[in-house]
Amino acid sequence: MSSALESSTDALSDGAPAKLDVEGVRAQFPILTRTVHGRPLVYLDSAASAQKPEAVINAVSDLYRSSYSNVHRGVHGLAEEATAAFEGARERVARWIGAPEVAEVVFVRGATEGINLVAASWLRPRLGEGDEVLVTHLEHHSNIVPWQLVCEEKGARLVVAPVNDRGEVMQEEYRALLSDRTRLVALGHVSNALGTVNPVRRMVAAAKEREIPVLVDGAQALPHAAVDVADLGCDFYVFSGHKVFGPTGIGVLWGRGDRLAAMPPYQGGGEMIRSVTFERSSYREAPARFEAGTPNLAGAVGLAAALDFLEGLGMETIHAHESALLERAHEVLGAIEGLRIVGTARDKAAVVSFVIDGIHAHDIGTILDREGIAIRAGHHCAQPLMERFGVAATARASFALYNTVEEIDRLGESIESVRRVFA
Repeated sequence: MSSALESSTDALSDGAPAKLDVEGVRAQFPILTRTVHGRPLVYLDSAASAQKPEAVINAVSDLYRSSYSNVHRGVHGLAEEATAAFEGARERVARWIGAPEVAEVVFVRGATEGINLVAASWLRPRLGEGDEVLVTHLEHHSNIVPWQLVCEEKGARLVVAPVNDRGEVMQEEYRALLSDRTRLVALGHVSNALGTVNPVRRMVAAAKEREIPVLVDGAQALPHAAVDVADLGCDFYVFSGHKVFGPTGIGVLWGRGDRLAAMPPYQGGGEMIRSVTFERSSYREAPARFEAGTPNLAGAVGLAAALDFLEGLGMETIHAHESALLERAHEVLGAIEGLRIVGTARDKAAVVSFVIDGIHAHDIGTILDREGIAIRAGHHCAQPLMERFGVAATARASFALYNTVEEIDRLGESIESVRRVFA
């Protein structure tokens, strides 16, 4: 079972990566020392939101304690420090994702807002009756609903590339759905519900053969491997800070410079304007054009700190550790009677979704919580995908750099306890 994301920057080097000092990593996450219901916390819900290391907590706290001010418009010292921190965070993100230009990095509230921005500002003016937007059956609701809203408004159609029983996009069918009517392809890099890693570079290349723009939802990819947007060849890439060990309320839309330059403002307000009169207003270039109002300075600073933290550990090292966790999870859970893993793609990130005969996913999650184990139970904002696999919900354990093999074994033992309760 592989967990390597498909990108030229994701492959492991010829030499073996350094072994992750898991206990040293865990010591940097204060929340992992607490108990839940009198039991040591086992946090297996990082696909929903990752925990925060001291480096991120301190970066946000230090900003508020010593360097906080509004950005860009002030001429006093604090404003200059805050502006430098904010724009420094933008530069940090650009380096992290391989953006050709820093100005291509737009700060948003999260991946969801980034997708909505592209739907409203890029797609809406270019979509007409009978046109199509192509997504996959793996998508999170955030990569479905914004396109539906614009399609309904314009008389266009949302087209869905199917998945096989392993939870992999069927590539021949995907290519066949690309047509002269396709105005945009929107696909997830990694499925939040199943962990499937899409062959994004190949899927983007297929769309580019027809000169179709592509948006990639990278919310589940960035915590697990390095991503180079220029190498992927997409037009837009979005991700959320809170999933990559940064603060909530901050995210990134990367867009190709020519695409952003052709897009009108998404929201109006301060900072995004050149001039305003009661007759008309003119607007700044990207990224300012898309960042109306006071930005989430603390979120941006915390996000930069999170990326520094990850770089210090090394993404190859993280990848190797999570691959071992994923392999162990499939081994342990696959041996439990009556348990079925949903999503067995050949290329997976550190996510395992499962169902147990005769036991609702919410009951599994509730009982595991009493053991101090935090998992996710539900449809994972992927209801069409749940329907495809004939289930209303799954239990989902998702792993990160701070998880251990012992925690996975404890998960397996606790699931056996769940089965005994319902025996």
